[in-house]
Amino acid sequence: MIHPAVDVETRLRIHIRIRLRRRRRWRRRVQWHAEKPGGPKSGLPGFLGRFSFQSLKENPLLGPSSSTLEKMGALDVSKVVDRHQGWRLITCIWLHAGVLHLLANMLGLVIIGIRLEQEFGFVRIGLLYLISGLGGSLLSALFIQSNISVGASGALFGLLGGMLSELITNWTMYANKVAALLTLVVIIVINLAVGILPHVDNFAHIGGFLSGFLLGFVFLIRPQFGWVSQKYAPRGSISTSTQHKFKIYQCILWIISLILLIVGFTVALVMLLRGVDANEHCSWCHYLSCVPTSRWSCNSQPVSCLSDQIGDQLTLTCSSNSKTRTYTLTNPTTAQIRVAMFSVLLIMNSQNCMN
Repeated sequence: MIHPAVDVETRLRIHIRIRLRRRRRWRRRVQWHAEKPGGPKSGLPGFLGRFSFQSLKENPLLGPSSSTLEKMGALDVSKVVDRHQGWRLITCIWLHAGVLHLLANMLGLVIIGIRLEQEFGFVRIGLLYLISGLGGSLLSALFIQSNISVGASGALFGLLGGMLSELITNWTMYANKVAALLTLVVIIVINLAVGILPHVDNFAHIGGFLSGFLLGFVFLIRPQFGWVSQKYAPRGSISTSTQHKFKIYQCILWIISLILLIVGFTVALVMLLRGVDANEHCSWCHYLSCVPTSRWSCNSQPVSCLSDQIGDQLTLTCSSNSKTRTYTLTNPTTAQIRVAMFSVLLIMNSQNCMN
């Protein structure tokens, strides 16, 4: 039997050791978070804590890091194919690379979406928006498989495509047909031209536009004026001729568009789940998303890192695409080094593609 005094003394020593260990662990964690890549020290502004922005060098759009976006549901083809996370095709539509990216997309949604919703209702425009966003994600996943992608521009381009097909299928109802068509085409061409810049996912724009264009023939078809006036004519009035609700060309466009939508989405899903890289079947298609110039490059080179340890300090020097960054860790553990390497790979090799 142990003496009570000895038992209390032993317990006190154990308690002190536990407190000291906890304090050392806490100091190491604070030091690691202050020095790790993308830590709160590089945030903008820092007083926001966990809601602070990434440094402007890593994300000039005032937003989070690539690793954060990936954890929140950004489109990552490897996770969709290998880990069966197909939900990323939808969740990436609601994520944005930063505040500026979000404001730009919401401004476009207000300008385009309000008019369409007032004319055709929330349900039809909502379905067109979601399905177009999914179509943009599918085409993006088939062509851009090395980077993550976020943004709602694919769905917005679907609204633009729906406006164009609505103008075509309801052609006889408009007064200034040619002027409206030219204006809409110019707006679409300008927005697609912006997609050739680096780090802009133009495949999501194109996929969303094509999906919305076909969906417009299905969802945004209008009945003819003659049929509407005949339907609401007073009882007993004599009608000289029976007006059909839709014209023949409207019905033909409706059937063709529906078939193309079903076939296109089915083929794209099968190719994606089988891990097909569409660039192997189309050698020039990558120019649709990025055109290299003397000011920027479209090539995504792998990251190479060199480590140099002097005493308790470990220095990581990583380079990719002619860019070099240096990270310093003090008295790091093996787990901290692994986390640092993972963060560096995400920051330098997994650039955000916004759409």
